[in-house]
Amino acid sequence: MLIEKINSILPQTQCGKCGFSGCKPYATAIAGGLADINQCPPGNEEGIQKLAALLGVEPKPLNTKHGLPKPESVALIDEETCIGCTFCIQACPVDAIVGASKKLHTVIAPECTGCELCIAPCPVDCIIIIPHKNKVDDPYIAGDKGLKYGNKFKKKSSDHLRMRYERRIKRLEREKKDKANKFTKQVEKFKPSNYISAIKSMPKPKITQ
Repeated sequence: MLIEKINSILPQTQCGKCGFSGCKPYATAIAGGLADINQCPPGNEEGIQKLAALLGVEPKPLNTKHGLPKPESVALIDEETCIGCTFCIQACPVDAIVGASKKLHTVIAPECTGCELCIAPCPVDCIIIIPHKNKVDDPYIAGDKGLKYGNKFKKKSSDHLRMRYERRIKRLEREKKDKANKFTKQVEKFKPSNYISAIKSMPKPKITQ
């Protein structure tokens, strides 16, 4: 499927800089002719070249109105400043931040895409983005003989992050459905007709002379 092929080229940062809510929606828009191939700053020129080759079109320069390329990065939370608001957890597109309400939050660095979406919601500015170096000696990818040495880390990252993004979408859909079902049950519970039925089913008090 064309959408899946396009999505496999995108870096899976899920940053939204392309103007869409994630890499998959952007891939869908490209396939439908609703978006250009040069709107992804994390993918940069390499991504544009691959998309052009796939679609049989001429490559073009990155559209910088969507942002400029940056080094691969991860988020870091200042644990002494964090107030446990959970806003960053809700913003993370790959569930790479863990914590509970009014408790310390922390970033699972290997899972972080560096999308920067957690920065704006933070009310105390305790999140920064720092660059990181690729580690191609990761055992997960070192044994993959089908990958060239220089591509191993990126391949593992994009596939893994795509999986985490899709799992998060499914989790949110499931939680939304569960919440709707719970609300429906509550409405049913408080229907006047249910009260009337309950009253009618109650045993009548015995009248003594």
